[in-house]
Amino acid sequence: MRIDAHQHFWSLARGDYGWLTPELKPIYRDFLPGDLEPLLEAAGIAGTVLVQAAPSLAETEFLLSIAGQHPFVRGVVGWVDFEGADAPRQIARLAHHPAFVGLRPMIQDIADPDWMLRDDLAPAFAAMQTHGLTFDALVLPKHLANLRRLLARHPGLRVVIDHGAKPQIRDGILAGWAEDMAALAEETNAFCKLSGLVTEAGEAWRTADLKPYADHLLKQFGPGRLIWGSDWPVCTLAASYARWLEATDTLFAGIPAADRDAILGGNAIRAYALKA
Repeated sequence: MRIDAHQHFWSLARGDYGWLTPELKPIYRDFLPGDLEPLLEAAGIAGTVLVQAAPSLAETEFLLSIAGQHPFVRGVVGWVDFEGADAPRQIARLAHHPAFVGLRPMIQDIADPDWMLRDDLAPAFAAMQTHGLTFDALVLPKHLANLRRLLARHPGLRVVIDHGAKPQIRDGILAGWAEDMAALAEETNAFCKLSGLVTEAGEAWRTADLKPYADHLLKQFGPGRLIWGSDWPVCTLAASYARWLEATDTLFAGIPAADRDAILGGNAIRAYALKA
């Protein structure tokens, strides 16, 4: 079973997507299930993990309503205010929804690089662990040392690193990122998403530009902890859904079929405890 472990929907009229501006013209419009379903069918993808794109509870409720109407959405990664005193209560409430599988604070957009280590966030992380939810770490290379510290504090927390931690592919930079990702893979049980790489590479990317980064992630996390996702529709800033999937098939052409199957579906089912 193929699973797209990272996709988004949004409706501009909601007004809670502060990052989504007219300058991002190709994706500055509504993207809803009717737009994605033909792409999934063409790619032979049976289900998706729908990930938040706005820091609001209202958007999370919107995504859960979509999941309730469209069975191909196998799980929803939402948002709560980790700083709020009622965060554990909100997490417990959302955890009762059958499609709710995880949470993602938008760490990449938070000015304080040490935010994730704040003591007042510990109850939220503890509540996630209590309810068996997955933490999506939306981080940049500069956050990786702190992410290691965070996971050392919460060793039982199930974690997925989004977008390979957004390496600087456009500039061809491996140093620093590569060592930090290797340390995370060795010291923690974190999964890592092979998603978002094309947008980090830029519009003129070639599969060869992605290969050193994909190879490093595969070597460090192995075929048992690497997860494929499209990051659609954000990926369309640099590639169509089909082109990113084609590049993925090229990147993993030399590995056993069972390992490809795990990366393209099986690992997502484990990382998010998805129901069949």
